[in-house]
Amino acid sequence: MSTPDVVAPAASRDGLRAQPAGFFHDVRAIAGRALRGVPRDLEAVFPPVLIALFFFVVNIATLSKLTQAGGANFDYKAFQMPTAILLGVTGVSRAPALVLDVQNGYLDRLLMTPIRRLAILLGHMVADVAVAMALTVPILLVGFALGVRFETGVLGLIAFVVLAALWSLAFSGFGYAIALKTGNPAAVNSSFLLFFPFLFLTTSYVPRSQLSGWLDTVAALNPVTYLLEGLRSLVSQGWEVDELAKALVAIVILATISMSLCFAALRGRTKRG
Repeated sequence: MSTPDVVAPAASRDGLRAQPAGFFHDVRAIAGRALRGVPRDLEAVFPPVLIALFFFVVNIATLSKLTQAGGANFDYKAFQMPTAILLGVTGVSRAPALVLDVQNGYLDRLLMTPIRRLAILLGHMVADVAVAMALTVPILLVGFALGVRFETGVLGLIAFVVLAALWSLAFSGFGYAIALKTGNPAAVNSSFLLFFPFLFLTTSYVPRSQLSGWLDTVAALNPVTYLLEGLRSLVSQGWEVDELAKALVAIVILATISMSLCFAALRGRTKRG
């Protein structure tokens, strides 16, 4: 008597295959991994904040006489805090960690799984927003210790932190684009240098009324000018809808450029893989 062939149940065969999880599960998993890596990579997080705090305190000490030029109600400490915040959060991202994933082959292995390609970047970016918000805390505490107060209250403080985090996220797209395109840690780390023209060719240290000539023209075209004015309005003026709208437009313009490059680089990396 012949023995019938044993056929594995369909459910068992399917169980041997990796099944795709939900999109939000993928994003949460990537974000969790990225955040768990932050304590092991503190040298990429602390230096920008320390530099921002250094310039914040030094600029107030050396340029406080601008109070007289700005009028009796001009608070240079409040004026400088948004500059310090942007200096502290811009360019801080998990892009260097993504470079390591490219170099050690982890990203290629990840691309072989059913994980959504979009979730890989979005997960890192969720982690970036959380880190950027955390980095604003020490700068804000120093500002409060120096006497800075928000005219818009607690809600204005929350809006201030959110705007700073969104700007950080928008700028991080350049770092991810470089990471995915080159896989070069040095190139990614130098991406922060892209921000210096944005920061210094604007109203970072003096009010717009004190600029003249070509610098005033460049500042008018610089998106950081409008972001700084929006942040400063939350601190010193109140809920200025026009200023906040201009700040959001500046973030959207930068994000459109950086994210287009970023996701194009991801598509290129996926095709090569």
